[in-house]
Amino acid sequence: MFDKILIANRGEIALRVIRACREMGIATVAVHSTADSDAMHVRMADESVCIGPPPSSQSYLSFPAILSACEITGAQAIHPGYGFLSENAAFVQAVEDHGLTFIGPSADHIRIMGDKITAKETARNLGIPVVPGSDGGVAEVAQAFEVAGRIGYPVIVKATAGGGGRGMKVARNSAELEIALRTARAEAKAAFGNDEVYIEKYLTTPRHVEIQVFGDGRGNAVHLGERDCSLQRRHQKVLEEAPGPVITAEERARIGRISAEAVARINYIGAGTIEYLYENGEFYFIEMNTRLQVEHPVTEAIFGVDLVREQIRVAAGLPMSFTQEDLVIRGHAIEVRINAEKIPSFAPCPGTVTQFHAPGGLGVRMDSAIYAGYRIPPYYDSLIAKLVVHGRDRPEALARLGRALSELVVDGIDTTIPLFHALIGEEAIQQGDYNIHWLETWLRDHLGG
Repeated sequence: MFDKILIANRGEIALRVIRACREMGIATVAVHSTADSDAMHVRMADESVCIGPPPSSQSYLSFPAILSACEITGAQAIHPGYGFLSENAAFVQAVEDHGLTFIGPSADHIRIMGDKITAKETARNLGIPVVPGSDGGVAEVAQAFEVAGRIGYPVIVKATAGGGGRGMKVARNSAELEIALRTARAEAKAAFGNDEVYIEKYLTTPRHVEIQVFGDGRGNAVHLGERDCSLQRRHQKVLEEAPGPVITAEERARIGRISAEAVARINYIGAGTIEYLYENGEFYFIEMNTRLQVEHPVTEAIFGVDLVREQIRVAAGLPMSFTQEDLVIRGHAIEVRINAEKIPSFAPCPGTVTQFHAPGGLGVRMDSAIYAGYRIPPYYDSLIAKLVVHGRDRPEALARLGRALSELVVDGIDTTIPLFHALIGEEAIQQGDYNIHWLETWLRDHLGG
């Protein structure tokens, strides 16, 4: 087992890793920019190293700065959290070249799944169901028309290197497709430095369902059920729950088995998530995230496992501490992402937190790195907290969420807390009757957003 781990991240996920390490008796090193010198993860780690100025490119994304911090502190392994360098194959290779352990999958697996065309082809070869679409990149309008004619409108044009909804355009006819192809390529080039796009069938009322998988790197893998992440705004998740409110036990077993067998075949190591669109009883592969997900706590809640602890164990060469037979769903969990944003514009709202009170009680978990007097910097993601509730069933979890939201106090800045107060009273949310388009329609109708 490792004696010391460096966490190459910040905020609540850095705290999450520090807490797992502390329970395992492992010393921790926090890295931080000058903007984060008073951050909670810096205070809670055993050691801390300033690695640069506020811009991420000069701090949290700097290979030399992070590797140098390992060198001077004697850290043996790096946990990347999510975001930043968590899915950067070149960084993983650099970590390994320096004789350190990356707590996550191999550079090859990250590279394969990071390119959406390659990922889709790999998924198809592994027996994972995929959305009908182009066999590779599409550069010419004539080629786009041929693909759309074969799979039928509507279609969606997607950036190969895309993420966060950028480089994605929907087309419902040939005139729209020509415009979508041009604008998606331009947007992808500006955002990712790569203008390659591909085309898929656009499902009209799907849900976003993802399967949590975990492998030991030796050909063994399990699945930990699904999370429903259909409540989204501009392709960004807002609320996640597990298990999914419309997935049957038979569907869960089927897609879970397919997902686990696929990652076992490639000797995948650590946590991963295979994301699907789900419509009319069928699952269609979107992508695989080769890292811990923001919403992993809902899975931990219903299975009673610590995914971060398990990541560290398998990275150290130990076997998984559970088998598929050990993984039994107990109850229902819901997570809401609380951002420092102003409703209804959702504009980022950095500033000083004047008061903070976290909710508590049975079945309530608050993952956050803020505190009264903390100044939220303007340089990073606006996520400031994840409120997670667990109940014996979905109605109890929803009731618990309402109670926890009523206890939560974050003053001094605007947050998305009022949004969740409003959402949990909606019949569609109470019934679990929504798809990936529901929230944007609701925002437009209720907030003009």
